[in-house]
Amino acid sequence: MKKIVLTFGLISGLIISVLMGGSLLLADKIGSGHSMALGYTIMVASFLLIYFGIRSYRDNTLAGQISFGRAFACGILITLITTVCYVAMWEVLYFNFMPHFMDSYFAAQIHKVQSSGLDPAIAAAQVAAIQRSQQLYQNPFVNMAYTFMEPLPVGLVITLISAAVLRRKAPVEPRTASAVTTT
Repeated sequence: MKKIVLTFGLISGLIISVLMGGSLLLADKIGSGHSMALGYTIMVASFLLIYFGIRSYRDNTLAGQISFGRAFACGILITLITTVCYVAMWEVLYFNFMPHFMDSYFAAQIHKVQSSGLDPAIAAAQVAAIQRSQQLYQNPFVNMAYTFMEPLPVGLVITLISAAVLRRKAPVEPRTASAVTTT
């Protein structure tokens, strides 16, 4: 399973990293709402390799049979490798090439709260929470944790669906009818 998980995980990780890097170039042009939709579409597309990885493991290693648990284990390992690649790419891009990317994101969130017409006390509390998140995000470990949590749920859902669809038990041999004796 190790070879299949590494192969499909790294291919999926390469796909998600390259497409995520490319999509960041479009983020300003398409707006934050469309950018988020594009990001999750990229995640789903790259995580489709989970299905193919589980199927390859089932068909090529396990003679066409796999339990839900084993399929889930294979899929979640592919998910983890893909997610680590995603986090690594984001950390490189963010800290080396786009250190102010999240500043504009947090500024937009603050502007949204301030222009929402909320009670001033509630708006101030929400702005303070956003500013705390902004400060926390500067810590590379917090940054990695937040980034890790972005694609993980998508990969988990695709893993669950793939494991359910691809599970296949060994065929059950029919019992032979016992001989009926007459006296």
